[in-house]
Amino acid sequence: MSASAPVADRPVNKAPKSGKQRRHDEGTGKLAAILLSPTMLVLGLVVLFPIVMALRESLFQAGGVDPETGFVNEGSTFVGLKNYADIFSGPTGERFWNAFYNTTFFTVTCVILETILGVAMALVMHKAFKGRAIVRASILVPWAIPTVVSALLWKWIFQADGAANAIIGRQILWSTEGWQSVLSVIVADTWKTAPFIGLLVLAGLQTIPADVYEAAKVDGASAWQQFVRITLPLVKPALLVAVLFRMLDTLRIFDLPFVLVGPRKESVETLSMLAYDEAFNTRYGPAAAYATILFIYVAVVAFAFVKLLGADVLGDAVQKKKNNNKGKRVRKAPAGVPEAGLASGGGA
Repeated sequence: MSASAPVADRPVNKAPKSGKQRRHDEGTGKLAAILLSPTMLVLGLVVLFPIVMALRESLFQAGGVDPETGFVNEGSTFVGLKNYADIFSGPTGERFWNAFYNTTFFTVTCVILETILGVAMALVMHKAFKGRAIVRASILVPWAIPTVVSALLWKWIFQADGAANAIIGRQILWSTEGWQSVLSVIVADTWKTAPFIGLLVLAGLQTIPADVYEAAKVDGASAWQQFVRITLPLVKPALLVAVLFRMLDTLRIFDLPFVLVGPRKESVETLSMLAYDEAFNTRYGPAAAYATILFIYVAVVAFAFVKLLGADVLGDAVQKKKNNNKGKRVRKAPAGVPEAGLASGGGA
């Protein structure tokens, strides 16, 4: 019997592709391009084209309404960046910054509350108990209701003689200017969309093996330690995606405050409502400028969130796969030892 010979590591050397394999790869790439072309065409028409047209419209000033006839004047005048300059100055600037503040405040407040409640819902729905299927189905009902319908339901609740005032025992005009209108929007939005975050977090919880928690219990970890050191790190990808989606959705919030409180309310007016109000009054140039600024705002927030908080789950996965492939090693047999014998560590 001979002793096992020492082996060395060397990087994997990929064999050059044959002509048939190269043709197969090229054909696969062409087929993928053909299959994706209708989707890319539709995306270009419904996404790229409106963005370009909005940018163009923001550089023009519409004729406006003729005060004598009440009709809209035809044609528009090129004004360059005047619409953008007017947004950040004068009375228009004050209204813009108020809408910007409201949009940011609603986004931060609602997303924080929805994340806390959504994670709590997911933890409850993940536990095994009698009637869990009914609870999972019922807890998603608010999210399935259209936003306009949800706003109407809460509008009835917040009426002067509604359920909200009956519960607190005070007469509060929830649809008037002030903190009460802000609170009504936050409550309605949190009630509606917290189940969305709970649904995505629940999907992440179901991928965690039960053996991990059993091992943690054996090691003496408390419930809080298990949540902080096991649950949160393992559901981080799903949680970050849920928070990102909700953040982008709340930044463009429009229908809920519009229906629940009403238009042109300073306390709840958002950038989307401001752009709509300008367009409704045939001021298409400023409306397009507001929409463009909102688009840039959303894009910057999404980019910062992905880069700073690591929400690029797909990108991280691809990078890890590349690193793993680079780190793979194979054993090199020394002279005189056949490579086939490496599987058994040596030969007799």
